[in-house]
Amino acid sequence: MTASQETPTIQFELDGRQVEVPDDGSSLLGTLRDRLGSRSPKDGCSPQGQCGCCTVLVDGQPRVACVTPTRRIKGRSVTTIEGLDQSDQDRWANAFCATGASQCGFCTPGIVVRLAGLEAKKPDASHDDVNKALAAHLCRCTGWQTIHEAWDLRNETGVELPASDAASQRAKIEGGVAQAAGPEVALGRGGFADDGAPDDALVAVRTADDRWVVGETVHEARERAGKIQGRRTTLEPRYPLDLPEGDWAATLQTTWTEPGYLETDASWARPDGDAASPLANAGAFGGKADSPVQEIARQLAAEHGRPVRVLFSREDTVHFGPKRPPVAGGMRSDGTGILRVVATPGIDEHIAAVAPGLTVEHIDVADQLATSAAIRGAGWIEALCLHTLATGATQRVAMPDSPAWAEAEVDDDTIRVRVHAGAIGDPTTLRSYCIGAAHMATSLVRSEALTVDDDGVVQDLTIRSFGILRAVDMPTVEVELVDSDEPSVNGSDLVFGAVAAATSLHLGATQWPHT
Repeated sequence: MTASQETPTIQFELDGRQVEVPDDGSSLLGTLRDRLGSRSPKDGCSPQGQCGCCTVLVDGQPRVACVTPTRRIKGRSVTTIEGLDQSDQDRWANAFCATGASQCGFCTPGIVVRLAGLEAKKPDASHDDVNKALAAHLCRCTGWQTIHEAWDLRNETGVELPASDAASQRAKIEGGVAQAAGPEVALGRGGFADDGAPDDALVAVRTADDRWVVGETVHEARERAGKIQGRRTTLEPRYPLDLPEGDWAATLQTTWTEPGYLETDASWARPDGDAASPLANAGAFGGKADSPVQEIARQLAAEHGRPVRVLFSREDTVHFGPKRPPVAGGMRSDGTGILRVVATPGIDEHIAAVAPGLTVEHIDVADQLATSAAIRGAGWIEALCLHTLATGATQRVAMPDSPAWAEAEVDDDTIRVRVHAGAIGDPTTLRSYCIGAAHMATSLVRSEALTVDDDGVVQDLTIRSFGILRAVDMPTVEVELVDSDEPSVNGSDLVFGAVAAATSLHLGATQWPHT
């Protein structure tokens, strides 16, 4: 190959050092993660420029790396979270840890980088300014409020941090899987599945006809797969189930929704080793309970004789990931009635736990998607809200054989929560999970929906089209934690139910989303 035929390269500054990479058409995010080993920027939307997880600073200005071509960065300066001064990394990480502003930690590196850019430009920025900055981001776990609190705390010295063991223990109770806790999690070092893959691993992605193709980089694999970028439809969401006929005190009808976890399913494996769990540091609200990516990683690593990374795109998670089962039900004031649910094994017992007077009817629908009773609160949240609408009063939410309970009051501006979850352990983590659950509940009732056509094909394939409530739209959440000597148990799921019920009653929301 002559000099004129050599692959052109791109030089730029990354975190204070000069780097040179092939000009292969990759996005900046692909270059950072695949070529330069910089794993703090995350891929949450593959690539739509809509989640903010990959945010970096380019010449000091925030930029989403997933939709920024690397060739546009030639000769410029790129700063990831590792490029911030160590003192700045420490104060941001400590502030996020001390307020519970980072749970799984997938979205927070991008948020920290954007807030660092805001601080450099406007050190006295208001909460309105922070909300404007956060408009470029999604956070599914924390409910936004704790991020504002971290902003307020960022310059405080001697910040008291939760004990990591107690925080991890409470996080595991609330999230259902092991989860790292500590300042390093806010910096993107929680141990996500794809972050630990070897540098020499092949990358495998799914094609439109359900095959897996591999490449040396994500960019190469996606080109070989002919990946088609997801779009948002102009069609309106619809309700797959009709309400049962009857003389009801209240009815409730819901549509398809997407769990919307930010870390899409990922795994990697060596030819002679086990595969990384897609639940490495996040439970995905039950959405990854039966993910196929581990087994696919094992098979492909054995086939190619090399480590292989298996990555779902955002479109893959929407098309193939399990959904919350839609319902349509009616209830009399005495608690009896009928709840129709898109056929989902195992959901009856969840519904009976809060509304034993409901007869559950499983319905197969033409636009059937994969559903799961493992999705957070599936079935029983809807039954609880129907009961609340039928009786006209909120109630203390509890589960059989558990000491835990939660109560909620909702108005236009504030959500007030009182929760008993046994021994509190770490109050920062429990409070963060409760605020996050309040966000998920009010978002589910108010705004979330997924458009599915008559053939059962999802049409809303961008993460912004799911209707997840933005920071600017989130009410203030006040949390009272009730301590006891009883064993620590999950409390945030009950907060999810209590806030959904109180929100439904406050809005008179007989259809979700409430319009």
